[in-house]
Amino acid sequence: MSDLTDLYQEVILDHNRQPRNFGELVGADHKARGHNPLCGDQLNVYVTLAGGGVIEDVRFDGSGCAISKASASLMTEAVKGKTLADAETLFKSFHELLTGDPSVHAAASTELGKLAVFEGVREFPVRVKCATLAWHTLHAALSGDTERVSTES
Repeated sequence: MSDLTDLYQEVILDHNRQPRNFGELVGADHKARGHNPLCGDQLNVYVTLAGGGVIEDVRFDGSGCAISKASASLMTEAVKGKTLADAETLFKSFHELLTGDPSVHAAASTELGKLAVFEGVREFPVRVKCATLAWHTLHAALSGDTERVSTES
């Protein structure tokens, strides 16, 4: 295994064991529930917006596999302080990294910073849903979608 792969695995395991921004955000402006029936992952995303559509705070709670929890943890770090438009751009780049044409995803990888640790997940299509669940749930929260988000809809 390469040193880079080892580092990526360690980052994912660290965020799984000690997720950042974990717990309910009391008084959140926006929230949504997400579910991945294939893996059993269930999580809630809570967001507070500041003026100008900036994500002031974002948290998550729930249970899931290591990839799901690590993705939610890294997502919260990545979008906090970003505008809604910037968060949407990150989501699209992250999704492209995991599902797009591998020959053209290098640009997405460089934009994503730490989120690029999920690049190897693309080799396991069922796990892509684990990695993207938090992002789809964030998108639903920011869109005001009150239905539970599912990776199977």
